Amino acid sequence: MADTSTRTTRPENAPKSASDARWRSRGRSRRSTRSVRAVTSAVVVAAVALAVLIVPPVVQLDEQAVDLALKLQPPSLAHPFGTDDVGRDLLLRCVYGLRVSLLVGLVAALVATVIGTAVGAAAAAFGGWTDRVVMRLVDTFSSVPHLLLGIFIVAMFRPGVWPVIVSVALTHWLSTARIVRSEVLSLRSRPYVDAAVSGGSSRWRITVRHLLPGVLPQAGLAAVLMVPHAMWHESALSFLGLGLPSHQASLGNLVQTARGSLLAGDWWPTLFPGLFLIVPTLAIAGLAGVWRDRINPRRRSELML
Repeated sequence: MADTSTRTTRPENAPKSASDARWRSRGRSRRSTRSVRAVTSAVVVAAVALAVLIVPPVVQLDEQAVDLALKLQPPSLAHPFGTDDVGRDLLLRCVYGLRVSLLVGLVAALVATVIGTAVGAAAAAFGGWTDRVVMRLVDTFSSVPHLLLGIFIVAMFRPGVWPVIVSVALTHWLSTARIVRSEVLSLRSRPYVDAAVSGGSSRWRITVRHLLPGVLPQAGLAAVLMVPHAMWHESALSFLGLGLPSHQASLGNLVQTARGSLLAGDWWPTLFPGLFLIVPTLAIAGLAGVWRDRINPRRRSELML
């Protein structure tokens, strides 16, 4: 008996179902959104880098300059961000404050990453009682709030940039140590590590030649994510009067000195330093998200759908 049923042919590239089409459309939308976010973040970070590198050498900031005739002027062509409570240009002070915050964030993140990578790699590579003792110390320090521990550290020194850097670095290496330890434990089971062990390589040589190169991408990502965290930490310490000297331009100091102006209805001395802290933080986090997607194979395959 002849088959009278009607069969429709479908092109090979056509989606198998409506759900597949929606899934692919969703994937394209995610990729487009991430591309826009990555480009925007890169542009913001580049603009911030140019501002902090070019403006300070060209335009000098006189912290002792006082012009009460220009006190608390709103934003204008002459002063795009307005002036502060003693007549100083707020835009210039925000750029100088951002430079200090970035310096603290970059140096503290680098030092904390080096400490965390060394501690985490040593704990995982040697294992046994070394791993147990090191991780119990990490858990002990992690139980203390970062800000409280940072206040204790900076209280032992005079206000300045380097005490803040030391404080941030010594309180932010713990998460990096955990990440690096987890990655090293995963790499220890790889065939090339087993081959190196069978070949008679020492534990130190295996750690330096085979394990550390494998964790550098994750450690680098942790360092990038630590930069905005360190910037906020420095701003919090300066806002509390324990970070940089009150006369020095810092985003935390600018916000702290603008509290009285905000209560009087003058919004710009608080708004613009806050934006100089929030916008670079979001931009750096956006670039870190792109980096995370590239070094994570599972996440990269999801974005390709």
